[in-house]
Amino acid sequence: MERNLQRMQSAADAARRRLRPHAKTHKSVALARRQIDAGAVGICCAKLGEAEVFAEAGIEDIRLPYPLNPVNAERVIELLDRTRLSFIVDHPDVARGWSAAMTEEGREVDVLVKVDVGFHRCGIDPERADAADVVARVSELPGLRLHGLLSHAGHGYGAASEEEVRAIARREAETLAALRERVQALGIELEEISVGATPTVRYSLEEAGITELRPGNYIYFDRTQVALGAAAWDDCALTVLARVVSTPAPGRVILDSGSKTLTNDLARGFSPAPGYGVVLREIEGVQSPDVGLLIERLSEEHATVRAREDAQPLAPGDLVRIVPNHSCVVSNLVEAAWLVEGSDVVERLEISARGCIT
Repeated sequence: MERNLQRMQSAADAARRRLRPHAKTHKSVALARRQIDAGAVGICCAKLGEAEVFAEAGIEDIRLPYPLNPVNAERVIELLDRTRLSFIVDHPDVARGWSAAMTEEGREVDVLVKVDVGFHRCGIDPERADAADVVARVSELPGLRLHGLLSHAGHGYGAASEEEVRAIARREAETLAALRERVQALGIELEEISVGATPTVRYSLEEAGITELRPGNYIYFDRTQVALGAAAWDDCALTVLARVVSTPAPGRVILDSGSKTLTNDLARGFSPAPGYGVVLREIEGVQSPDVGLLIERLSEEHATVRAREDAQPLAPGDLVRIVPNHSCVVSNLVEAAWLVEGSDVVERLEISARGCIT
């Protein structure tokens, strides 16, 4: 975990980009502090509830790359007294609603306009003829300080090759740069061009015009990131320690880590990645996937594993480590994680913002 953290910070520093990690991956105040101590400018949060936890703990710069509704104005105003807060807007009516809420209280808040760069979830369509005008109108609203443009190339998770991941990162940067030029032609300067996705960040580092990187998963990585070429197995810091509870029939092993631990998320990547995580096997001190074990089914409390004859022999009571398909969800399912160095337990890590979904 420490190596992942330092490697990303060093890469951002070398490229002269601000690093603002997304804390929804770890939801831990302790890890957010480590990231900031290493050089991050602040953190991102997915929801206001998360931001409230981190602000209470003293994190001084928090960004929500999430379309907050003005119904949350009271909570936002309270947060402005505790931290430097910014969030996104992508709809004129919502922006006007925030403007009204802020001016009524005599306050200002930093906002960024979210741009859809191909994922087709949130964000304004940059191909629209009036896209620059939408940004300009946000800049004119009292109570709002327009900070820049922000995007998320989430479609990078569906890439079929390394070349496609690179192309998605390039297209994202080009799209934002083109819109920025159109906005500047209207006399409006934009300080921030913010991008964020762990699969594409290695290529976003190479693109001109980007000022901020917002990867989250990089601190842990997971099976999906390995399948997308963003990490190696040795980079995967988060594992689930599971115990064999039954071996009821030849070729079938039951673990105590079901959907409440591993989640039902499937892995994505350049090649097929079946099952609900990868069981590791240590050979000569090196941990690698045991290809003879397939976690083929999850119920709430059980993982059913199909075991080939060439798999490591397992009996009730044995422990195995599993690299999950999606570490962000796994982290949110537990109250604490354990920092370990080799086989030594170093620290109990509180998942401070676990379950903050509003």
